[in-house]
Amino acid sequence: MYKPKNETERINHRYKISLGHLKKVIEMIDSGAYCIDVILQSQAVQKALRATDDLVLENHLKTCTANAIKKGRGDEAIKEVMEVFKKRNI
Repeated sequence: MYKPKNETERINHRYKISLGHLKKVIEMIDSGAYCIDVILQSQAVQKALRATDDLVLENHLKTCTANAIKKGRGDEAIKEVMEVFKKRNI
């Protein structure tokens, strides 16, 4: 079984898996698959992408945001993260 070495590798691996699933959705459309099956596969891709986005955000909070707060740029860092949450709910 694949074991990522670090967070970046783990995140990259998950995005590659999502890409593979997205390619499957496109193949399904091209082959005339049943619409509901396409939607269900598409929803699975979207769920996987959201989960990976959560990993990216968690890593960002632990590294970039934490460092910004330590350097006195906490307000700026918090504003940046809040923008991500606002866009996520669109």
